[in-house]
Amino acid sequence: MVNRVWTYFIIIGIVFGLVTGHSMEINETILNSAKSSLEVFMQIFPVIALWLGIMNIATKSGLLDKLAHLLSKVLHPLFPDVPHNHRAFGYMSSNIVANMFGLGSAATPFGLKAMSSLQELNDKKDEASRSMLTFTAINTSAITVIPTTLIALRIMYGSANPTKTVIITLISTIISTCCCIALDRFLARRR
Repeated sequence: MVNRVWTYFIIIGIVFGLVTGHSMEINETILNSAKSSLEVFMQIFPVIALWLGIMNIATKSGLLDKLAHLLSKVLHPLFPDVPHNHRAFGYMSSNIVANMFGLGSAATPFGLKAMSSLQELNDKKDEASRSMLTFTAINTSAITVIPTTLIALRIMYGSANPTKTVIITLISTIISTCCCIALDRFLARRR
């Protein structure tokens, strides 16, 4: 659905530009966008690769399991229908930790595995379970302690103080996560 919307936006923009006689600007924008995209990718890729490597080491060393165990004390009340020591808690914890470090790309595989594990516990396979909805809400709001991708972008574009947004990011993501959890609990009780 979203792919179609963006495709329509692009087609409408190009047609509008051609009709209004801005074909040179369209060509320049297309070429400059490709160049800018590659530059951004080349700047951010090492940061993501580094954190993915760290997460892989943390997984193999058992550190992620220890973090998952610590986080499970917080997560168990939020996911009462998931059995204790179920692997979904490990995946959810890994996803939350990756999001805390601002690594949305690194968090995605853990999120997908968590959803797959939660789906195994789901009695109604054609609709999302209560736990799946709660995890989606938490994952979407994602408390971010260190926004590494944002810091990398700010460094790339020459910011005088690339870490200036850390405190406001932390505060806003804590508020958004608390609101998400409160709304999720309210809707779960109402249902």
